[in-house]
Amino acid sequence: MSTGHDNHRLFHRHVAQTSPNPLGLEIVKAEGVYLYDRNGKEYLDLIGGISVCNTGHRHPRVVEAINEQTGRYLHLLVYGELIQTPQVQYAASLASHLPESLDSVYFTNSGAEATEGAMKLAKRLTGRTEIVAFNKSYHGSTQGALSIMGDEYWRNAFRPLLPGIHHVEYNSPEALDAITDRTACVIAETVQAERGVFAPDRVWLRQLRQRCDDTGALLVLDEIQTGFGRTGTLWGFQAYDVIPDVVLLGKALGGGLPMGAFIASRQRMWSLTGDPVLGHITTFGGHPLCCAAGHASLQVLLESGWIEEVSRKEALFRRLLVHPAIKEVRTCGLLIAVEYESFEQNKRVIDACIAAGLLTDWYLFAPHCLRIAPPLSITDAQIEKACATILSSSDFFH
Repeated sequence: MSTGHDNHRLFHRHVAQTSPNPLGLEIVKAEGVYLYDRNGKEYLDLIGGISVCNTGHRHPRVVEAINEQTGRYLHLLVYGELIQTPQVQYAASLASHLPESLDSVYFTNSGAEATEGAMKLAKRLTGRTEIVAFNKSYHGSTQGALSIMGDEYWRNAFRPLLPGIHHVEYNSPEALDAITDRTACVIAETVQAERGVFAPDRVWLRQLRQRCDDTGALLVLDEIQTGFGRTGTLWGFQAYDVIPDVVLLGKALGGGLPMGAFIASRQRMWSLTGDPVLGHITTFGGHPLCCAAGHASLQVLLESGWIEEVSRKEALFRRLLVHPAIKEVRTCGLLIAVEYESFEQNKRVIDACIAAGLLTDWYLFAPHCLRIAPPLSITDAQIEKACATILSSSDFFH
């Protein structure tokens, strides 16, 4: 059996790294809202795997569903050929909790793949090639998703990327003017998460919907982080009285297992079946184990009452997170950004929190903002403990 030292060395030697300084915590167990390292240290998880673990880590009903499915079958054949009960039941359940025009689910392996599928669908349906996306937006890191990512810092090193992408400002009138009869689709996060939690203006989002209708462009809303109750409604767009043509899901979709989906009407999705046949295909998308886990997790969310408590818990965070070093607290349900003066200040707070047994992080386009996106099951007492740790960690500056 390997030692902690061996694993640490092997991690840095053989696991491809995404940054020069990964956290490097060796977690050996996770349950509920807690993680445990090799030495038995407990961490209150304030980011839930980046909005993945909405029902917590290893919820008993999710684990039970996984165990039951492993007794039946795992991978059988490429996606879409065989009738697999976990896929069918989960797709039907999702459709039953979405508007009628979003009744056809294409399961993928990740949110980024869902983005890619939606881009292809929009081009196939409209015969157009231009896409409108937004500055400070994040939709994944694959080549197509990277092309619509809203920050040149991440795009520049991998050019050339897709042509015909127009980046505009979120919530701006100019964004509406950028949508024309050459636009295949507009892709927007319902709430800009990686910017540090920026919600749309209600009127603007409705105008965006209308402009897409007027020009024949599809409106694609990215609910990869905001879906599954994160904002206080099952889907973020429910709060704005706007229905997208395509919705993107990921993160919490798999109940802790890797999964994404793009969802549209059956009529629209049918366009991918011909000219060419197999217009979109995946080997492992909609894996039965992931579907079983995700479906169980969705059922837990719908029955637990946690979504109904999101707004109250959001208010508790806002009431407690008051400190001279904190410039602003932006919230959309239990998606929260705590803004500091600089990344250096924020990183010092994050490091102090981790040392004190509270796991948190920063936002991709807002490194000066501390990320809070805990499991929706987090209790008031755990919120109070988390906030006390953040405040004491912020005392370095005052």
